[in-house]
Amino acid sequence: MADQIVKRLTEGLRLSLRVLRSNPLTFVGFLLVLLIVVTAALVVAVPAVTLFLTGHAVSILPYNPNAVDTSDTFAPPSATHLLGTDDVGRDLFSRILAALPIDLFIGVAIAGFGLVVGSTLGLIAGFWDTPRSAGGACSVVIMRTTDVFLSFPTIVLALAIANSLGRGTLPSMLAVMASWWPFYVRLTRGEVLAIKEQPYVVAARAAGVPERRILVRHVLRNLLEPLVVYFTMDIGTVIVTYSTISYIGIGVPSGVPEWGNMVSEYESFLLTNPLLIGVVAVAIFVTVLAFSLLGDGLRDLLDPRSRRVLATAAGRTATFLPAVGPSPGPGSVGDVE
Repeated sequence: MADQIVKRLTEGLRLSLRVLRSNPLTFVGFLLVLLIVVTAALVVAVPAVTLFLTGHAVSILPYNPNAVDTSDTFAPPSATHLLGTDDVGRDLFSRILAALPIDLFIGVAIAGFGLVVGSTLGLIAGFWDTPRSAGGACSVVIMRTTDVFLSFPTIVLALAIANSLGRGTLPSMLAVMASWWPFYVRLTRGEVLAIKEQPYVVAARAAGVPERRILVRHVLRNLLEPLVVYFTMDIGTVIVTYSTISYIGIGVPSGVPEWGNMVSEYESFLLTNPLLIGVVAVAIFVTVLAFSLLGDGLRDLLDPRSRRVLATAAGRTATFLPAVGPSPGPGSVGDVE
């Protein structure tokens, strides 16, 4: 049994590597996301671990992100300050890294809340959508409520809720969460309605398979692919949305290293010292791009048909690549299959 599990994992890993090789952008996105996640984890974990082990916190950041040094303001990028310093002498590279765990956590938390709540409501609204039944009435209530939330622009609704709850990290996160789940409801319900009409589901019902088993073995398993892909790509969208809220001044408190806050602080230097905003914009751009590329690649990796096509294409490409070394002798062309 263990040998079969190891064999399947090995085959799946080889197939995934072949698919990644056939789509270099997916591989780039995977590496960028891995680098972003590992860096964010180290920024948070290293001080906590060293404080527990030695009683003295050690950070991987070159400088304290909030340390002010008025004698070294607007320093250009150098070996001492990789990205230079801001208007009060704070190291930009340290501030960018310090903001990474905050923005990444906010993106994953809000998108994860939308995934759990929205997909649950969408599953209920789609799977039990039977006319003249309790499930049908519940579906109508869920979808009409979803339509009300979707009738407002997301950023406007989030700003309105955040302004009502008060300024701060938690209230602003709750505001975005309250406006984010309807997208997952629409996506999940549409997928469930499509899956319910598939021949294998109809055949399972005709064979007398219980509804609970159909839900678990057929509906939920086929929902994983679109939901995981959408969730991965949605993290970048949440980061941009929350950075906008912080830029306005409703999100993370002023002075806390966060990308939206930093853009708000440095906007007055856009013409005189564009590097201050430029490095923050690049950090947001790279993060959003990484999750978008990874999500797009996951669509190919999780879809069996796309995975099979890409793996076959990668195998053919590898077969017909010229070998490095001596030219093959006569009669060896027939060995290429």
